[in-house]
Amino acid sequence: MKRRTVGRSDGRKVIVAAVLVSLLSFGPTVRRSDGQDTSAIDRGVRIGIIYRPGVRPGLVMLPRTGQGLDSVRVIVARDLDYGDRFEVITLPGGDSIRLASTTGPRRSSAGGSTATKGATAGALNYPLYQALGADFALDITAAGDTTVATLHDIAAASVRRSVRVQLPRSSDPDFRQAVHRLADQALQAAIGTPGIAATRILFVKDGKVYRIDQDGADQKLVSSTDRQAMSPAWGADGRRFAYMEFQAGKGWLYLQEMGSGKRTAVATTGSALDFTPAFSPDGQTMAFSRATEEGTDLYTINIKNNCCLRRLTVGRFSDNLSPTFSPDGQRIAFVSTRPGLPQIYVMAADGTDQQLFAPFDYGVTGASNAPEWSPDGQSVAFHRDVAGTLQVFVLDVRTRTVRQLTSVGRNEDPTWAPDSRHLAFVSDRSGYRQLWIIDLDTGRIRPLLQQSGARLPAWSPRLSEATSSTP
Repeated sequence: MKRRTVGRSDGRKVIVAAVLVSLLSFGPTVRRSDGQDTSAIDRGVRIGIIYRPGVRPGLVMLPRTGQGLDSVRVIVARDLDYGDRFEVITLPGGDSIRLASTTGPRRSSAGGSTATKGATAGALNYPLYQALGADFALDITAAGDTTVATLHDIAAASVRRSVRVQLPRSSDPDFRQAVHRLADQALQAAIGTPGIAATRILFVKDGKVYRIDQDGADQKLVSSTDRQAMSPAWGADGRRFAYMEFQAGKGWLYLQEMGSGKRTAVATTGSALDFTPAFSPDGQTMAFSRATEEGTDLYTINIKNNCCLRRLTVGRFSDNLSPTFSPDGQRIAFVSTRPGLPQIYVMAADGTDQQLFAPFDYGVTGASNAPEWSPDGQSVAFHRDVAGTLQVFVLDVRTRTVRQLTSVGRNEDPTWAPDSRHLAFVSDRSGYRQLWIIDLDTGRIRPLLQQSGARLPAWSPRLSEATSSTP
């Protein structure tokens, strides 16, 4: 199959071709480097329970079974573990730890309940769980057709909050997302921070776009095309996504509704090689890369009215590609080859004030690609060539300093979770290319999808009940 070349000089053809090959091909695996990062987790000391040393609040899932809620408890427990906000305490199975004590709750003046001697039996054994290092205990029970998640504050010996929801049947396509939202509500009640359980990740495998829950379950094909699709990107509301469809040497950009699967072509695309779409935060504008015989540059189009194509860069002797908007929509980070090798630049959203963003040492630092701005606006993640192997880096937007996150194997294409502390990325650290997730606060790394060939991940915003519906 003949490949379309882009650019005037041979050097520029090589650079853009390398980018397109990265988008279009899987590429061979590479030997692991002797770096220090690891996916191993310090499991702590074993004394009948399992915990990890640290300063995060301890949380225990009460070991109930039955009531048709076993799968709900498993999903919620995994979500709270994967959120990396708690030291999750795992109790031994069986009846070796009693849930209840002879102390029961009394109503406090604040409207909660506190433990007092002589109360009725059946209250939570707060002293026991406090001795085990728990700050919170979560109990999931059923009351008729309603699922009740009761969050206990161990130190206060009281119920922090009870959440009552009617979950879909387990066979319903929306069941897992409903349970994920329940986990997020429990997290919010405990520490006041929104969770990321009710999120999904798009990725490309075998030229198709798939989506998967953040816990690695419920994988589904979502791209509505028989042609090769790539570069998926979520809309800010989570209701739709964009992707590039490759055909006859040209790239067409499409918008697709997540719920219905309906797709529409983006106006003015398909006449050249258009790729790497990116939504503005307000959802009205799309930025993308366009490669022609004259080079590769960045454009925007008004997708609300399907009009108003605007060119942002004029490369002349360089290429500009891979845009990503800042959360306020005022700036765009992108890749430019103007220093020779691709590096991370930034400009105003109208194309003015273009400047180097991520510092590098000329002649020493390798090529940098695939930038993505964090949802909190404080960081930009990207990958950079280090001694012939790609590694994930993070740029501090305020100080413009960079730090390397990975060192084991080849690691690339980072994408932010909506909490701005987790990143999904592609790595071959296990011997083949698959999706992994890293928590920047703890350094914990876990596999998301243990299948080879997954690439180009894109993490969704938090999905509400309406946006997560599946046809």
